[in-house]
Amino acid sequence: MKKISTYIWEHKFAYTFAVLSMVISISLDMLSPQLTKHIVDDVVLGGQVDRLAFLLTGILCVGIGRCIFQYCKEYTFDITGSKISAELRKRLFLHVQSLSADFFDRTGTGELMSRIKDDVDRIWDGLTYVSMLLIEVCIHTSIVLFCMYSLNWKLAILPTICMAAAAAIAIYMERKLDIVYEEISEENASLNTVAEENLAGVRTVKAFAREKHEISKFLSHNKRYYDLNMKQSKLFVRYHPYLSLITRLLPVIVLLIGGHLVYGGEMTLGDLSAFIEYSMNIVWPMEMLGWLTNSFSSALASNRRIKKIYEEKPTITEPENPVILPQVNGKITFSHVSFHKADLHEILHDISFTVEPGKTIGIMGATGAGKSSLIYLLQRLYDATDGSILLDDVDVKKLSLAQLRSSVSLVMQDVFLFSDTIFENVSLGQKHILTLPAVMEASKRAQAKSFIEKMDKQYDTVIGERGVGLSGGQKQRITIARALAKKTPILVLDDSTSALDMETEQSIHETLRQLEGITKIIIGHRISAVCHADEIIILEDGKIMERGSHTSLLAQKGLYYQTYVAQYGEPDV
Repeated sequence: MKKISTYIWEHKFAYTFAVLSMVISISLDMLSPQLTKHIVDDVVLGGQVDRLAFLLTGILCVGIGRCIFQYCKEYTFDITGSKISAELRKRLFLHVQSLSADFFDRTGTGELMSRIKDDVDRIWDGLTYVSMLLIEVCIHTSIVLFCMYSLNWKLAILPTICMAAAAAIAIYMERKLDIVYEEISEENASLNTVAEENLAGVRTVKAFAREKHEISKFLSHNKRYYDLNMKQSKLFVRYHPYLSLITRLLPVIVLLIGGHLVYGGEMTLGDLSAFIEYSMNIVWPMEMLGWLTNSFSSALASNRRIKKIYEEKPTITEPENPVILPQVNGKITFSHVSFHKADLHEILHDISFTVEPGKTIGIMGATGAGKSSLIYLLQRLYDATDGSILLDDVDVKKLSLAQLRSSVSLVMQDVFLFSDTIFENVSLGQKHILTLPAVMEASKRAQAKSFIEKMDKQYDTVIGERGVGLSGGQKQRITIARALAKKTPILVLDDSTSALDMETEQSIHETLRQLEGITKIIIGHRISAVCHADEIIILEDGKIMERGSHTSLLAQKGLYYQTYVAQYGEPDV
C-alpha cells in the first residue's frame, strides 16, 4: 500500500500552490486589524480624515484579495483530494481483486464494501476539507500570535495560554475518540454485511417467513451502531464545552486587561482595537480544534483499516517465469491430488484421473463429496495440498493464470448474472470479440434463444440483479450460452442443468456431444447428465469409489447402479 504521504508528495506542486494561496489569504486577513488600528488612532483620534478613503479602500482590496486566494485554496485542495481518493479507491479495488478465494471465504461482502466506500470517503475528507482546515488553523494561529506579540507581548501571553489549553483538550479528546472510531467502523461493516445478505436473499427470507428474525438481527446491529455513535457524541459533548468556554472568555478578558493597559499608557486605543480583532480571529481555530480532531481521528482509523486489507497477500500467485503454451489442447491430469482448507477436514484424498483432449469425463457424488473442489483446483482458485494437476502435461502452478483460466469455460452451480443486458451477460467471456450473431448462435445451442426472442427488447433486455425476473432454468441456459460463446478448449458444467426439464436437458447434452475438439467435464446428480461420458467417476467423502463407463458401472452394481435404480428403476438386462 502506498502511504498517504506518498500520494501527497506526488501532488506536491498542487498542495504547495494551495498552501501558498492559504498563507496569502490569511496574511491579507491579518491586515484588516492593522487598518482598523490606523482608522482609530489616525482618523478618529488623530483627526486625519483625508486618510479615511485610503484606509477604507485598503479594507476593500483586502476583502477582494482574500476571496480570490480563498477560492484558489479551496478549489486546489478539493480537486487534489478527489484525485488522490479516486486513485486510492482504484488501487484498493485492484488489490481486493488480486486476492485469492480463501480471503473471500473469511471476509464478508459488507465489510469490503465498507472499506472501499466509507473508509476511502473518510480519508478523502481528511485529505481535503479537514487537512486544509488543520493547516489553516496552524498558519492562522502562528500569524495571529506574531501580530499579537508585535502589538503587546504582555497581553499576548493570555491567548497563548488559552491556545495551549485548547490544544491539550483536543489531543486528549482525539485519543479517546480514536478507540471509539475503530469500534464504529467494525460495527458499520457488520451492519452492511447483515443488510447485504438480507437484501440479496430477500426471497428466501419471505419464503420462510423469517422477516421478524432478520429484522431483529438487523436491529441488534443497528442498536450497537447507535450506541457507539452515542458514545462518540458523549465524548465530544463532554470536552467540547471547555473549548467553547475558553473561546468565549478570551475576548472579554483581553478587553478588560487591555483597557487597563490603555489607561496606563502602555497601549493605544487603536492597538487595543486591533488586538481585540486578533483575539476574535484566534477564537475560531480553538472552536475548530474539537471538530477537526473528531474528523481527523476518523480518517486515521479508516486508513489503519485499509492497511489491514493491504496486509492480505494472495495465496495463489503468478509464477515468476510462467510457461506459455502455444496452444491449449485440453488434456487434464490429476495425479494423487489431495486438498483441504486450513480450517476444514480433508475435502479430496488421492484423486487421480486423466482426460484426453476432446474427451468427456462425468463426475457424480453426493453433496459435499468434493466435486466442485476439483474445478476450483483446476482453475487454481485454490492450490492442491498434495499431488499435482497438469494441463497438457504442464503443472498448472507453472502456467500463467490468465492463460489457464481463459482456457476454461465454466458453468457454475451457483448461477450468477449481472444486472445488465442479456447480450452483455452472454458475451462476458469475450465481450470485445463476440458479435450479436455469435451470441445468438450460442443462445440457440443452449436452448435459450426461444425465450430470449419472446422478450420485448430480446438481447438488449436488461435483467435484474442476479437474474431477478428469470426462472432458474432460464438463468442456467443463459450461463450455458455464455460458456459456449467463449469457445475454449475446456468446458466445465457444474450441475448446470439441474433446473431444466428433461427434454431441454437432453437437447443441451446432445449439443455438447456434437462439440468436437473440446474437453468436457460434466458434474451432475442425474444419470442423464453423465451417462454418455467417456469415463464416469463416483466420489464419496472426497475419494474415488468407482470409475468406468456407464455400462461397466451398471455391471458393478455399486453406488452408480444404486443411483440409476433410484432415478429410473431396475435397468433392462
